[in-house]
Amino acid sequence: MKTALNLSSEKNISNSLLKEFKEMTKMGLAFSVVFSTIAGYLIAVPDLSSINFITLIALAVGGYCMVGASNVYNQIIEKELDAKMKRTMNRPIASGRVKPSSAFVLATVLTILGIGILYAINPKTAMFGAISIFLYTSIYTPLKTVTPLSVFVGAFPGAIPFMLGWVAATDNFGIEAGTLFMIQFFWQFPHFWAIGWFLYDDYKKGGFSMLPTGKRDTKTSVQIILYTIWLMIASVFPAFGMTGRLYLTPVSAVLVFIAGLWMLSAGVKLYKKRTDKAARSLMLVSVTYISLIQIIYVLDKFLR
Repeated sequence: MKTALNLSSEKNISNSLLKEFKEMTKMGLAFSVVFSTIAGYLIAVPDLSSINFITLIALAVGGYCMVGASNVYNQIIEKELDAKMKRTMNRPIASGRVKPSSAFVLATVLTILGIGILYAINPKTAMFGAISIFLYTSIYTPLKTVTPLSVFVGAFPGAIPFMLGWVAATDNFGIEAGTLFMIQFFWQFPHFWAIGWFLYDDYKKGGFSMLPTGKRDTKTSVQIILYTIWLMIASVFPAFGMTGRLYLTPVSAVLVFIAGLWMLSAGVKLYKKRTDKAARSLMLVSVTYISLIQIIYVLDKFLR
């Protein structure tokens, strides 16, 4: 029989492994990505009775595996750079708690599981999931220390989740999925430039170049405002009836537009103050904004 001491030891080991898994896969970020994917799926289905819950669960699990794999690969590649920055020095791989070889096995397993699960939904969904991992790991990650254009490259895999749900539900990539992609694509810029702004000094220690001008200056804040305006336009565009089956009622379009004005005001505040506090505020607003408009889109679909 196992003693209480052995049981306690096994529990501690399990808790430790779970903690390392959560940190390596960035569970909080992964859940937000899965949320976007599920929102895209719900927007795509004809009605509530058409929801296939097995597909929905597969999409959530497969999506988490793909995002988790990307994050683990990223931390393997950047382990030495992560060790230089206060924000990341205690990550499992950077701190030495987890060996890169063990992390690579985890990333590989997650990749195979993710692609396999998404392929079971339909091949197009698996293809876009695989493209996301490739772009994030092989192009975006290496470019982060080379050029601010890395944010532009990273916006492509970052924009895939919202439209991935549509592709999973319809097995089709058309104007509808493309519009969902553009919404999340434009959102990436103010969001990540805000992060790059208030973490500027820490990123500098790791050699990362994230801001469009390389500086926390007026030109960077102006670009944040411009991309926020493009985001607002893309977000209400479905209300004009030119995006196929993807449609937004006028009332919901007004709500989405008001949410956009809220985010724009945070961007203007950063332009005026150019402080880390204003940048952090913009980041928090952007996180709330993207989830909020996705909820509005879903509710609009089923309440109209």
